Amino acid sequence: MSNNNPFVSLVDCPRDAIQGIKYPIDTKRKINYINQLIKSRLFDCIDFGSFVSPKAVPQMADTKEVLEGLEKDEQVKLLAIIANQRGAQIGAEHQQIDYLGFPFSISETFQQNNTNSSIQEAYVNVQGILDILNKAGSQELVVYISMAFGNPYGDDWSMDLVSDWIGKLQEAGVSNFSIADTTAEATPESVGELFRKLGTDFPDNSFSIHLHSQIESALLKVNAAYDAGCRRFEGAILGYGGCPFAKDELVGNIPTELLVDRFNKGSYEQVQQLMFGFQDLIRNEL
Repeated sequence: MSNNNPFVSLVDCPRDAIQGIKYPIDTKRKINYINQLIKSRLFDCIDFGSFVSPKAVPQMADTKEVLEGLEKDEQVKLLAIIANQRGAQIGAEHQQIDYLGFPFSISETFQQNNTNSSIQEAYVNVQGILDILNKAGSQELVVYISMAFGNPYGDDWSMDLVSDWIGKLQEAGVSNFSIADTTAEATPESVGELFRKLGTDFPDNSFSIHLHSQIESALLKVNAAYDAGCRRFEGAILGYGGCPFAKDELVGNIPTELLVDRFNKGSYEQVQQLMFGFQDLIRNEL
């Protein structure tokens, strides 16, 4: 396998890709596809599922069953999303999971839509989640700073606000952050500017980037983040996905195949097999 840029880490997010699909996808098909991603070893981490209300996200109701069927590889970490302390308690019971991810929004509107809480309540939630995980000693917390490049709701936003909240979360004990653009507000210029600022404000920390983008500007944003120091990139095969709580018109993820090609992380044949696998997974959608 080609790996000409060992300093770059890639994360694939099948959870994000399929969570908004309305029809149920068979659990065995999910297991087979995620195992295909794991076995490819193109990725350092797989965002495979979430412990959230099945009423809110029906597609993720079988996350426990999916996890039971995964063939864990020590070289490939597993991440599940949680929305509250109850989700952290469930996730902490599963030793196969390496990371639990919590969405923390700079937008008050989106925080309410996504986790039914205010930003301040989410901050208190993070403190409680850290206590749970510290006691369990099984996973690390990743906080997703969503709406990090602005929001479509008219809520207050600035790069200083992003940095201030990261500072508060870091003081609370968070050390892993993913900078997320849930509704494709970012431009290549703002991506570069924010990552340079974060590099200055937090020189001892590294940040992942989780972008949603129109395909025309996706590579420009990836390059902007890389040039500004980012070395961990998140995407989904075929650029599928989007948060069902963001807005009516979902904007897809950065295509994983674009990331693999950009950073020389694998062969065309490997990526093609994963693309075929994903198409089979969502064949009722196509």
